Amino acid sequence: MQHNPMLNHDDPPRANKLRKGWSFRVGTWNIDSLTGRAGELVEVLAERRMDVVCVQETRRGSGCRFFGAIGRRYKLFWMGSKAKSDGVGTFVAQKWVDSVVSVERHSERVLVLKMVLGDC
Repeated sequence: MQHNPMLNHDDPPRANKLRKGWSFRVGTWNIDSLTGRAGELVEVLAERRMDVVCVQETRRGSGCRFFGAIGRRYKLFWMGSKAKSDGVGTFVAQKWVDSVVSVERHSERVLVLKMVLGDC
């Protein structure tokens, strides 16, 4: 077997998942306002098979909710200011939503989302 530097051979369960085609796609996007664009954005994320995408400049208050059609849904966790300027958020594909263990909203520029993926 050829050595793959992306595999952590000290952690066999994770290495086996990667060998079996298990993948997790993460991205970031400066969206310059989410208002009226969430549906369009979710379609692009689903088309590109993204699992988690962090977004900036959401220009919304704070909260969480699902966007998109069944089978192409993402849950957005977001934090913004009362003035609806700045703002950050994280879109999580529906298949991973149950993996979210905590969401900490620190400010309109910092949101910490913790997930557990696989066996730890």
